[in-house]
Amino acid sequence: MTAVANRGRYIPWLFVGGFALVVAVNATMIWFAVGSFSGLYTEKPRDRGLHYNHVLAKQQQRDALGWRVETAWQPDSGRLEVAVFDAEGRPLAPSRLTAELVRPVKKRLPIGVALGATDSGRFAGYVDLPERGNWDLDIVVERGSERYALTRRMFLK
Repeated sequence: MTAVANRGRYIPWLFVGGFALVVAVNATMIWFAVGSFSGLYTEKPRDRGLHYNHVLAKQQQRDALGWRVETAWQPDSGRLEVAVFDAEGRPLAPSRLTAELVRPVKKRLPIGVALGATDSGRFAGYVDLPERGNWDLDIVVERGSERYALTRRMFLK
């Protein structure tokens, strides 16, 4: 009878070990989650939230322009192409065009892209990416007092 009773003594320790494993895995996942990304995309998010109606008004002004921006990425050469069109679909010649690549999941400075005109309303520039993956392309197009800004998520190889 004692042999049978001794044989089952390890079963409660299996439960303890199983729960300890779950706690250790969860603690590791929490440590990686807290240390990898703050979750904040903008500086001073509270201030931006307080002025959200202003942000919406600017977006409505942008949408009222009817401008369209097309982008293309050539992974072999690292060439970024941007084409800008007005509301009627004609190429747009902006007075200023800026583009920056932002890594959404890592804290690093944006990578500026020097774009040169290749054709009417078409621009291109070369970028040496430090790593492949998801990038946010922030584009600002200005013509006179009109300003059109957008962010496009791209998977760049």
